[in-house]
Amino acid sequence: MSAFDASLLISGPYHDMLVKGLSLSFTLLGITLVLSLPLGLLIALLRLSPLAPLRALAWTYVEAIRNVPLLAHMLFWYFGAPELLPESTREWLYGQNFEAIAAVFALTLYTAAYMSEDMRSGIRAVPRVQFEAGRALGLGFLSAMRLVVLPQALRVTVPPLVSQTLNLWKNTSIATVIGTAELMYQAAKVETATFRSFEPFVFATVAYLSLSLLITVLGVWYQRSYPARAI
Repeated sequence: MSAFDASLLISGPYHDMLVKGLSLSFTLLGITLVLSLPLGLLIALLRLSPLAPLRALAWTYVEAIRNVPLLAHMLFWYFGAPELLPESTREWLYGQNFEAIAAVFALTLYTAAYMSEDMRSGIRAVPRVQFEAGRALGLGFLSAMRLVVLPQALRVTVPPLVSQTLNLWKNTSIATVIGTAELMYQAAKVETATFRSFEPFVFATVAYLSLSLLITVLGVWYQRSYPARAI
């Protein structure tokens, strides 16, 4: 047996399995990011709402989500939540790639809770006089936030959001525990089928590292070019 079998990663059915897993990991990242950003912003605005019940509701959500491990969220949405549904509906869900759907639910709710706190910190970094000036001009709470505060808070919020995106990308690997056929799941299947651990996990490591570096570079580029675009 050779020390390294490159053909395992370049062509053949095992290569296709790894690429398919990588594609699903990308899909989980993209869908979750698209859903968690607006949800996180909504939660952040609720945390800053002048209405105490809305602030309490948002606080409860953030604390309840952040203080439970992501693994528990994954297992709940895949095994626990369907138990509340009728048996026919549950069987239908399990026949519709429910593993990926449950992973998206868990990742979205989990990531949004963290992003909301980053967004709230960015909004609070903007001097309150800016918000008050918007209200003095006749803008409502949401309009003042959208037109005055959020554009200023965006640059402050980008670095922590990039960090959360990196965490999200790595957290997609936890979906393997519920049978989601993402990259780590497929790498483990290749390892089981070939009795070779090095090649599939090198592929997974390089994939995670490469996209993480790309996300970091894009975040730095955006932050540096933001003032020029704003002008």
